[in-house]
Amino acid sequence: MSFLTAEWRKLVFINYTVNPALLQEYVPKGTTLDSYNGKCFVSVIGFLFKNTKVLGCKMPSLHTFEEVNLRFYVKREENDIVKRGVVFIQEIVPKRLLSFVANTVYNEHYITLPMSHNWDIGSNTIDISYTWKHQQKEQSIAIKASNNPKSFPLNSEIEFISEHYFGYTKYNENKTFEYEVTHPKWLYYKAHEYIVNVDFELNYGKKFAHLTKQTPDSVFLMEGSAITVEPKKTLKN
Repeated sequence: MSFLTAEWRKLVFINYTVNPALLQEYVPKGTTLDSYNGKCFVSVIGFLFKNTKVLGCKMPSLHTFEEVNLRFYVKREENDIVKRGVVFIQEIVPKRLLSFVANTVYNEHYITLPMSHNWDIGSNTIDISYTWKHQQKEQSIAIKASNNPKSFPLNSEIEFISEHYFGYTKYNENKTFEYEVTHPKWLYYKAHEYIVNVDFELNYGKKFAHLTKQTPDSVFLMEGSAITVEPKKTLKN
């Protein structure tokens, strides 16, 4: 049985190139940094969880909620198969129970903050925003896109960033957790405008402070889909 089933909807991706050395301390054992055309990315992603169930059980108070995370990209070769995955620097959600479960079961890096979202979906355009408050300072990401979802180009940057089906967590220097995430390929919306109101030092520490003034390499919106998060396993490195 899947550990979690849900829908991830209206995913805003804000993507930055960084020096690979910035991320080395976060790379779990048994994985290596992944890159696209020589570029190493981190992404701020905001989206909505819907229809959430844990071990098949609906949790009314945790049915629908926002998440904003900062993640980067890794890969692992196993039995001649390359697994492409993500590692989370931090994940923000509005419910303490969510943080407790994710941090306890998967050793993730969730924190709990006040959050909200706004979806304005018209016939021609779609406006999506996710907002949270950290130390009484409002933070937000927002995007305006054409309401004309399309398949992403093969071998594109969009494909590289969105098509990762494993999560890796660094438990300690010698132990890594791996879990599979399943979903179909997503459609994307072409962005016209975006706003990034994020104090990266406040949210993610001094190592990421420079991103506050750095222009994103790309911004796009994915429709999302139903997803599953499978039970974790400990890697034998």
